Amino acid sequence: MLQLTNLVKAAYRSILKNRMRSLLTSLGIIIGVSAVVIMVAIGEGAQMQIERQIASLGTNMIIVFPGSRSSGGARLGAGSYNRLTLDDVEKIRQEATLLTAISPVVFSGGQVIGGVSNWSTAIIGVSPEYIQIRDWPLQEGYFFTEKEMRAKSKVAVLGKVVAEELFPDQSPVGEKIRIRNTPFRVIGVLSEKGQSAYGQDQDDVILAPATTVLYRLKGGTHINMILASAVSTERMETAQEELERMLREAHRLEPGDDDDFRLRNQTEITEAASETSRILTLLLAAVAGVSLVVGGIGIMNIMLVSVTERTREIGIRLAVGARSSDILIQFLIEAVVLSLTGGLFGILFSFGITFLLNELTELYCHINLAVVFIAFGFSGAVGIFFGFYPAHKAAALNPIDALRYE
Repeated sequence: MLQLTNLVKAAYRSILKNRMRSLLTSLGIIIGVSAVVIMVAIGEGAQMQIERQIASLGTNMIIVFPGSRSSGGARLGAGSYNRLTLDDVEKIRQEATLLTAISPVVFSGGQVIGGVSNWSTAIIGVSPEYIQIRDWPLQEGYFFTEKEMRAKSKVAVLGKVVAEELFPDQSPVGEKIRIRNTPFRVIGVLSEKGQSAYGQDQDDVILAPATTVLYRLKGGTHINMILASAVSTERMETAQEELERMLREAHRLEPGDDDDFRLRNQTEITEAASETSRILTLLLAAVAGVSLVVGGIGIMNIMLVSVTERTREIGIRLAVGARSSDILIQFLIEAVVLSLTGGLFGILFSFGITFLLNELTELYCHINLAVVFIAFGFSGAVGIFFGFYPAHKAAALNPIDALRYE
């Protein structure tokens, strides 16, 4: 252990004799390590943002979309065949054992007049369970009840954006608004939700009873989709199978018939988005890793120059009894110390850059300590790999030829 400590000290003395050359040599390692850490931090930060945005959609959510149909031999697009109704929702609510909540979703829209202004926004008809499925608490007021749902009451809950546009600097609860000339009473305001994973402003919305939106604003009998919440993430697939079975029964589909609806769950959406982000992160890390290899080549070149410059020193050490293995270890340790020092500075540099990116830009960077240790370890491995040849060349010198070297 003492001998190793002395060798490390000797390596540092040798490096500090040529500070500028050592700095330029380790620059490739500094850039490589920092690039790997920063690129992975950006990739993981993006993945975490995507997962948070998808989580904001709801808790253990399963989505039922309308299906598709064929016309003249051509299959029409998704959603072209809609058989989803409020009766389907009621059947599922009564029979489901693996769902904690279910809500119909009816889309409408139009100009809203109220307060001091008017605003064009989306009107979404839902059931009282909707805010449980979406994990969307109220900022003030209350959400409509099942009784108001059955009575087709003209009550509305405003999203944060709509509330601020129509009623700036005042509470809208209890106020009247008009949606496409139909009067509604505001009973609550939703808390801020932010953008969805698809870039839509979730706060620019008005929620109202599904029955009210379907029969008073939209017209017709079919709803746009169904949202449900499974009892747990682990039972998501089983809950989806149960939901599929009940819908097939409700639509009287025979065993060989295709589904006239489509099911998607939150896990599928999260996995698809996360997989894309992971692939991008790996590509960025691979590109950044090239810098480490380039840095290793720089270390090898400088170590070869160092061997040439110190040929007489090597000859003297061999002449006074040093073994070839001692020379090999000495130069190998110098290469590793140079590489690890560069790796350490690269990590410190990456911490500073990610801090600035988080503070000054809209990017979110998340440093993974495991990646930091891997990058640092890899910098040491680069030093061993690219430092071995110069070290071996130094150890293989003939003492007589080395002493004669000018």
